[in-house]
Amino acid sequence: MNGFLSELKRRNVIRMAGLYLVGAWLLTQVSATVLPLFNAPIWMPRGVVIALVIGFIPAMIFAWIFELTPDGLKRDAEVTEAQSIAPLTAQRMNRLIVALLILAVTYFGFDKFVLAPKREAALVTQTTQAVTEKAAQQEKSENEKSIAVLAFDNMSSDKDNEYFSDGIAEEILNSLSKVKDLRVAGRTSSFSFKGKNEDLRVIGKTLGVAHVLEGSVRKQGDKVRITAQLIRTKDGFHLWSETYDGDLKDVFALQESIAQAIAGKLQVILQGNQKSRLVRTGTSNNEAYQLYLKGRFQWNKRTQESLKQAAEFYKQTIEKDPNYALAYSGLAETYALFPGYGINAAKDSMPQTKAAALRALEIDGSLAQAHTALEMYYTYYEWDRVSGEREARRAIELNPNYATAHQWLAVDVLAPTHRFDEAIASAFKAEELDPLSSIASENAGQVLGYARRYDEALSQYKRLLSRDPEFPLALVDMGWVYGAKGMYPEAIAQTRKSLQLDPAAYTKGYLGLWLAKNGQRAEALVLLEELKQEAKKNYVVPNAFALVYVGLGENQLALDWLEKTVEVRTEYANYLAVMPELDSLRDEPRFKALLKRVNLPLKQVKP
Repeated sequence: MNGFLSELKRRNVIRMAGLYLVGAWLLTQVSATVLPLFNAPIWMPRGVVIALVIGFIPAMIFAWIFELTPDGLKRDAEVTEAQSIAPLTAQRMNRLIVALLILAVTYFGFDKFVLAPKREAALVTQTTQAVTEKAAQQEKSENEKSIAVLAFDNMSSDKDNEYFSDGIAEEILNSLSKVKDLRVAGRTSSFSFKGKNEDLRVIGKTLGVAHVLEGSVRKQGDKVRITAQLIRTKDGFHLWSETYDGDLKDVFALQESIAQAIAGKLQVILQGNQKSRLVRTGTSNNEAYQLYLKGRFQWNKRTQESLKQAAEFYKQTIEKDPNYALAYSGLAETYALFPGYGINAAKDSMPQTKAAALRALEIDGSLAQAHTALEMYYTYYEWDRVSGEREARRAIELNPNYATAHQWLAVDVLAPTHRFDEAIASAFKAEELDPLSSIASENAGQVLGYARRYDEALSQYKRLLSRDPEFPLALVDMGWVYGAKGMYPEAIAQTRKSLQLDPAAYTKGYLGLWLAKNGQRAEALVLLEELKQEAKKNYVVPNAFALVYVGLGENQLALDWLEKTVEVRTEYANYLAVMPELDSLRDEPRFKALLKRVNLPLKQVKP
């Protein structure tokens, strides 16, 4: 070995290596700075680096085989000791290495203190210009074709008629949302200003719209009066207003008149059958329509009790008119939410979801809501992800402004299968369409968490909680992200807050998980016992037990409960492939079998 090293020195191979590496580094730095100035393609600087890496070995071989002599290059084996000038060549190479090092250090200092600040300033300028241009384009777009339909005031003497005034506004909103090239703010965001005397400029800025439709409904017996006015948000200018009087049997015609008038004022080019009709009546039975509106009113409250009431109203609607497609669609959406709200198990409601949705589409194939309900059925109940995605995308095709379709596509279909870039784009599209929807914002945070983009997820939840500080899902999710980051005290604090607002079993499961991870095993075991006692009285989602056992390090017991989670098809089973709290189980054969069973990818998400 000593002889080999001596030979490397004699042949100047080591010096050649140093000379090559210093020169290569200098050439790489210069090309990275200079080539972009000439708009060189992105592959060219990379090509320089690759070429230099590839060229290192041939250069070393060349230095080993050949030697520079007064008579030119010759093979080392052919050079006699008298002909060799290797020591002189070594001195020259040493001087060249020193010169290159000085040049490299000089260039490094020049780049760091002179060129780099200029590049950063140019980048800031370009970014500012891009943001300004984007904002200008967005403002221009908003000023052309965007609207929020606010909740109509109930002017009837009977305050119980609020369902009717809300229903009229929502029907007009839904009709306008189907119009191509018209951006319509989602219902949740638009209706969040209900009962508030908010400045229209604030509403326009908050929802990102240039126009609002506000109005009132007065219902007296079979007579109805609808007043509507279209207002420009930037200056409060009234573009159009009208009052419509009619009988309840004329309510669809009144809605159609309003929708067409607004579309015309916003200069929207109507496509296809939109030229003749925006509002689809679906029924000529006024009593059925009233029951349907009551169902929508309850469904939008999104509580366990209101969902039960919504289902009953929809059933009564169908009894009055068995061919009312919207009633079947509403019933399908309601049944689809039953498992997630703990009303009953998936096996008791998901088949009903499918039956109601298919019946709705049999009557009217253009109902986006029925397709989103089918998405939940296929994704959560049959683990058929291809069909689930097809239904979600069909819903978006039918109604591009339907925020729920974008939201469920992101969180149900794309994120669980590691398609995070698509999922994040779809989630934020939903939030853009319905910016004040807490559930849409919460789902966007979930998707970021699944992608292991924890800091962005935390920022998302902080923004959401700043406007809705008592939203339990956001609190437990923030705890979830803190826990994934190993910040267990913070995770425990947020989860306790959520539990105080909503004593859900799965929230107790997360609290037990973080307590155990934080070394507070005794408290975690107390929570586990509470869950066991609760399960003797009421249905408790199996994943609540699994979470506590994961925290305790009891992997086999955790897997027992995860198998039950899959068996009863709880929502949690849809996210097994992306939940960071389950990373300790991913090498377990039983866990891999579960992923295959629910048709999810086996690979682990990289942070």
